[in-house]
Amino acid sequence: MTTTPEPDRAPAGGATQATGPGDEGRGAPTPPVRRFWSVRRIPAALLAAVVLGAAGLLLYDVAAVRADRSAMAWRRELAHALATRPLDDVVIVAGAAVAVLLGLWLLVLAATPGLRDVLPMRREHTDVRAGLDREAAALTLRDRVMEVSGVQSVKVNVGRAKVGVRAVSHFRALDEVRADVETVLATGVDELGLARPLAPTVRVARPSRKEGKAK
Repeated sequence: MTTTPEPDRAPAGGATQATGPGDEGRGAPTPPVRRFWSVRRIPAALLAAVVLGAAGLLLYDVAAVRADRSAMAWRRELAHALATRPLDDVVIVAGAAVAVLLGLWLLVLAATPGLRDVLPMRREHTDVRAGLDREAAALTLRDRVMEVSGVQSVKVNVGRAKVGVRAVSHFRALDEVRADVETVLATGVDELGLARPLAPTVRVARPSRKEGKAK
């Protein structure tokens, strides 16, 4: 589980809510819960390294020219190519396409939260945020479903909005096992304390012949 302290923020639109001495006992509105934002260290480090290297090389070449030395060959060739090649040249179009795709990728990284493996939990305090890892949530729900009578094995897949359960029952009626699994799963999802409850999908089947022979 991930917890992150967060400074107090005013509600959207600049509106503030006044509280008096007797307001602590009243039910205050729950603050909106948003997904956790990824630090994205690898893209940031790669971009910083590329920008630093290109800026340093260009600065060195400009300083060399100011010191009455000849410019580097790559800069002369690049300037000549940009001045002589037409705009519909394959190299120019390919370079522009790469630059556009790189820019769109950086914009997507800047505008999306990331951290899909962390599910935000309900906020009990305004200055603390908590998140639950999807693998931990799946393991918890799997243990709960395994407690149902008749369940032999369970596979739980927790997504951002849904949880899929595939159970194998070796005795009892499948409808009864499915009903018990749905009840236990609903209780388990509620006890996880997630900000957005997961929609359950339950499938119960008999063991396959291969599993029966293996045992």
